[in-house]
Amino acid sequence: MGKLKRKEYDDLIEPLEEELVRMARWARHTGARICVIFEGRDTAGKGGAIRAVGGRLNPRQCRTVALSKPNETEMTQWYFQRYVQHLPAAGEIVLFDRSWYNRAGVEKVMGFTDDAKVRQFLEEAPKFEKMLTDDGILLFKYWLTTDQVNQEERLRERLEDPLKRWKLSPIDLAAREKYEAYTEAREAMLKATHTDHAPWTLIDFNDQKRGRLTLVRDLLDRLPDTHVEPPELDFPALGHDPIAESYTVLKPIAGFPVD
Repeated sequence: MGKLKRKEYDDLIEPLEEELVRMARWARHTGARICVIFEGRDTAGKGGAIRAVGGRLNPRQCRTVALSKPNETEMTQWYFQRYVQHLPAAGEIVLFDRSWYNRAGVEKVMGFTDDAKVRQFLEEAPKFEKMLTDDGILLFKYWLTTDQVNQEERLRERLEDPLKRWKLSPIDLAAREKYEAYTEAREAMLKATHTDHAPWTLIDFNDQKRGRLTLVRDLLDRLPDTHVEPPELDFPALGHDPIAESYTVLKPIAGFPVD
C-alpha cells in the first residue's frame, strides 16, 4: 500500500473535517469537555495530527497546549499542577502537544529527573486521569508510532529545510542515540497507564497522511452522536455595494495568483 498523494488525502480529510465541525458544535451545545493527548517520538507527526483535528475549528473553542520546560517555580510544584490550568472548560476542546507524559519519556531517558520521580509518576498518572474522567472530562490518549528509519529521514529533512529548522533542537539530536531507551520507557509507560478509564490508542504514523485520517476517524467514532443542527441565520441583501463604497481597493501584486 503506497503513501497517499496530496489530492487523495484532501478528498478523504474533507468529510472528516465537516464531522469535526459538527462535533465542535455539539461540544459547545452540550458543554462537553474534550481533552486529547498527542504523544510520540520526535518527528512522529504530532503537529500535523493536531492540525488535522483542530485546523478547521474555532481557535477560541479548540486550544492547542504545547508547554515549554518548567521554570524554577513550576519545578517546585506538584508535577501535574501546571497542566491542570490548561484543562478544558465546558464546551472546550484542548489538544495537548505532549503532556504530563514528558516525565515518563524525555525526562526519564535524557536524565532530567530521577527514577524515583518516574516511578511516582507512573503510580499517580492513572489516579490523576481517573479524577479527570470521573469529573466528566472526555480524555483521549494517542501514541503516534514511527520506526527509526522514518525518524532519521524526518530529522534530516528538518536539518536541511530552513522552514523546518526551528523544529530541531539539541535534545532531538541527542535523542537519536537513545532510540531503544525511548522504546523501553514507552513500554513501561503503556503498561502502567493503559487503563479502562483512560486507555492508550497507538496509531501507525510511518505514513503520516494515513495516520491522521485514522486518528481523526477513531476520535469521532469514540464520541457520542454529535449531530446538532446549526442555528438558522437570516442573510438579507444590504441594498448597496459595500465594495464600491470602500475607500481603497488594492490591486494584486504582479505575479501573485488571483482568485
